Amino acid sequence: MLTLNKRFLSAWALGIPPGYLLLGFLDNYYQSAIEILLAAFLVYILASLAIYFVLGRAIRKFQSKPVDALLSIGLGIAVITFFAALVNMASRFPRMFDATSYLLPPAALTPFVIGLAAAFPASAWMISTLRRANIQQTRFYKFVDANLGGLVIAALFFCVYFLLASIFNQPIFNFDDIFFDTDAKLWRFRFGTEHYEDYYGRTVHPFVLIVVRPWVWLISLFLKGDMLYAAFALTALTGALCVFLVWYFVRNSVGHPLYALLIATLFGASSTQLAFGSIIESYIFLGAVALIFIVLLLKDSPTYALIIAGLAAFGITISNLAQMVIAHFMVKRNIVQLIKYGLIVAALIVPLNLLNNLIYPNAHPYLWQVDTLQWEEKNVFPSTLQRANFLGRVMLLHSFIAPDPLLLKEDIPFLKVWMFRAALKKAPLQISRYETDLGKALVVIWLGFVALGGALFLKNLFKRDDRFAFVFILTILFYFVFHMRYGRDVFLYSANWTYAITLFLALAWQDLAGRRWFQVSLLGFILLLLVNNSRLILIMLWASFMHIR
Repeated sequence: MLTLNKRFLSAWALGIPPGYLLLGFLDNYYQSAIEILLAAFLVYILASLAIYFVLGRAIRKFQSKPVDALLSIGLGIAVITFFAALVNMASRFPRMFDATSYLLPPAALTPFVIGLAAAFPASAWMISTLRRANIQQTRFYKFVDANLGGLVIAALFFCVYFLLASIFNQPIFNFDDIFFDTDAKLWRFRFGTEHYEDYYGRTVHPFVLIVVRPWVWLISLFLKGDMLYAAFALTALTGALCVFLVWYFVRNSVGHPLYALLIATLFGASSTQLAFGSIIESYIFLGAVALIFIVLLLKDSPTYALIIAGLAAFGITISNLAQMVIAHFMVKRNIVQLIKYGLIVAALIVPLNLLNNLIYPNAHPYLWQVDTLQWEEKNVFPSTLQRANFLGRVMLLHSFIAPDPLLLKEDIPFLKVWMFRAALKKAPLQISRYETDLGKALVVIWLGFVALGGALFLKNLFKRDDRFAFVFILTILFYFVFHMRYGRDVFLYSANWTYAITLFLALAWQDLAGRRWFQVSLLGFILLLLVNNSRLILIMLWASFMHIR
């Protein structure tokens, strides 16, 4: 039997608050006494095991690299504090967020306490049993051990994204285009209800449903068939997956765990991730697939894995296959392999489109019904120098540091919260601006970081393998050219390039990855970024509250 040492008791105590909140949420589905008891028993066993393992790693880190450990813990505490601040902020708007929905009712407290008490000895027995079973030699343990930092920071950001998803995807937001020109109502219907038809009749998402809805259904099994909240959870999980994949790429390409954690936290705290890791849309899934493809190339994965990722990207939105082609060519540098790859993907596109509409009849037009592309003409605008200027600002600045968004009163009974507005209905091109001293200061600091990255990239241009750096440069340029004409609020598409800018800079800065002054500078910037970007959430809450109070 495991000795009840301080580590185990600490793990047990630390698991009680998050476990209670999780059970408060699950109480919406599991309400009988036996269900609550069993849920509490299982949740606290898993929580104790996870936290016990994390504490063990933290102790060893303190013994070997105490400053790295302190900075890593500081990042975790910063995200937890950010989450708590958002909860407090959202609680001021009870029509949109009810904090009591995460609390157990009095009738559930007795089975909760019994399950909690029963899980205490069971957790101790489980830890002891796993040790004797030599779990350290299993592939699962080795994966978790090697990637613990990324898994923990991704889990923390999942909590942030799910909180926001549960607020801004509610059915009361019964119109598209409210936030950043998103079709949030459409995708909420398509992913989270039985109304999966594309009421805009577009063919640009040829088999998105067979890519996304099975995952929603799988999560709904744990929520007694609630597809809507399963869609919320999947969106947040996908956002968290993007954070983990950024960590994984940096950790395996640069080789510095703390640096990877800093970059992943910077990415997770960006305005892009906060918006599209929570609002139901297709773009966070595109960002995740693009990152998966990059990681597959990094690990030199077999061709079939690359084909699956390419098909997923095309199935979600046809134009996003371009990212895969760019990355494949620049990393493999083999035109014959690229042609084979393209032919295989092309051969499977039509069968998958047919399969999608067989499983989901009348979901959307078939690929060959090209006349439906006329719908996209309303999103096409002239290329101008002003649009180029504003687009560059959105890509480089607004995608990371949230400005005060545009508040537009137009054709729906909600204030539109946008970052960028194309010239529509004789109205001029508009862009959101930084109105606070903090926002303006962060822009200056960020531009300094970007300039430093550019200088280091040029300095080392012929000294190391820059294949991935050029993948990210070409991806950014592709989307800049593409959105010079396409998009009403180009921030909507920021998940397509934010990861590329982040990873390009991560590679450019790698000479400074181990420098303490640079690590502390990044940490300070991230802390201020979290404060600044919370203002975007507050404005979104206030703008919505004006119409639903």
